[in-house]
Amino acid sequence: MFFPSAAFLKKIVSKTGDFIAIYQKKFQLFSFFFLFYQITTDVGIFLQKIHNLFKFLFRCAAEIFCYTKIQNDTKGDHTLELTSRICEKLAEQTAQKLFESRYENASAQPRRYLETVRGFEKAFGLEREAALFSSPGRCEIIGNHTDHQMGRAIAAAVTLDMAAAASPNGTHTIRVVSEGYSVSVVELDDLAPRIREAGTPSALIRGVAAGLTRLGFSPAGFDAYVSSQLPSGAGLSSSAAFECLIGSILNLFFCGGRLSPVQIAQAGRFAESEYFGKPCGLMDQLACATGGFAAMDFADLSAVQVRKLSFSPQQHGLCLFSVHTGGSHADLTSQYAAIPDEMKSVAAFFGQPVLRQVPEDMFWARIGELRGQVSDRAILRAIHFFKEDLRAAALSEALAQNDIPRILALFSASGRSSQQLLQNAWPDGDSKERGLSLALALSGYLLQDEGACRIHGGGFAGSILALVPQKMAAVYRQKMESAFGLGSCRQLFIRPVGAGEILI
Repeated sequence: MFFPSAAFLKKIVSKTGDFIAIYQKKFQLFSFFFLFYQITTDVGIFLQKIHNLFKFLFRCAAEIFCYTKIQNDTKGDHTLELTSRICEKLAEQTAQKLFESRYENASAQPRRYLETVRGFEKAFGLEREAALFSSPGRCEIIGNHTDHQMGRAIAAAVTLDMAAAASPNGTHTIRVVSEGYSVSVVELDDLAPRIREAGTPSALIRGVAAGLTRLGFSPAGFDAYVSSQLPSGAGLSSSAAFECLIGSILNLFFCGGRLSPVQIAQAGRFAESEYFGKPCGLMDQLACATGGFAAMDFADLSAVQVRKLSFSPQQHGLCLFSVHTGGSHADLTSQYAAIPDEMKSVAAFFGQPVLRQVPEDMFWARIGELRGQVSDRAILRAIHFFKEDLRAAALSEALAQNDIPRILALFSASGRSSQQLLQNAWPDGDSKERGLSLALALSGYLLQDEGACRIHGGGFAGSILALVPQKMAAVYRQKMESAFGLGSCRQLFIRPVGAGEILI
């Protein structure tokens, strides 16, 4: 058996001591750094908590200021009322008088708005201080795809609309419940566009708020419940109506009512183009914000010219009909976008950003050179713009003079131009969908020279617009619905008042 000598054991102990001494110093150094790290981490956490506390207190102060400002801004003509009191007023026998300037069927509106308020209470709670709002749909009278080229157009607000009950909520969050849909929640701390929101109501809400921020205002949070009479895909611009509704709510609650209809419309266009992802001009939003028949000139986008016209179809024995052909607008964004893109490609050939800035005689003089640079379809669409822009100016004068034969002729010429030159009567790549063309053909057969029809709105699918003599209205509706379905043919009534608050 082996027994280590005393000298060997002494050597082992000596080496072990040296090892312990070395690593004790290293451990002490490590302990120092660990202690320093722990202290700095604790200080960092403490400072972060202090930062969060001050951030919370600042936000509370900002919201208190915002709420106080809301109370001051909504005094006088713009008074928030408890939802229970609004319901009491809507239940009064004289309540329909509140709606006579906006609707042809004013007697049906108190009940509708009462249901809207009750929807708000169900979504957001009882006894909130709130206000009522309305934003109309629109019909395009003439000026098919002229607004994005800084051209001229005429549009009119209609009595079909979106109604809302809304209340400031003292936060930086907007919550909107649309009847039959899930809630849209938009945090206003970051107003940058969000890719995942593209094509949704949240994108429009965020975009309108961002548009008003660019004007120097400070939008804050509110809750709203929205009910709509605007059928989807009917060409009445439900998106523009929604944008102007949100703009009107923000205008009352956070802008002191200082926004003009043009500013509300511009915020809506900004939202739809930059946030929603659908390139558009300003005509739809401006029609919804302005109300009535409106002749628009977009030559200077910083100072859009709007001329209100007092024309009434009913006073001249005419009915205005929208015929929904059943075609879907889904997946058509690229085809809508191609129209301004192709028109701008023609303008670029002449060194201009849009066609309104290209002299028409120069366009015709150089059409041979142009054909080698852009597509034939782009050239045809440019021809449509030049003619439609002039028609819009001529129709404005005809409406002002109540010249019915001239009105019908220009209206029909616009329809033919859209079909033949603009070529937005059917979607590309679909050899079977021709609903718009069929509706135009059937309307032409029924109306002959006594009425007029044209493609309505962006085109490719959706609806046409028709001016029909009152004596033919019942037959026209019956024949169109036999072809396109019950409820497809709807009479439209012009609303003289644009988007805004309904004073109770």
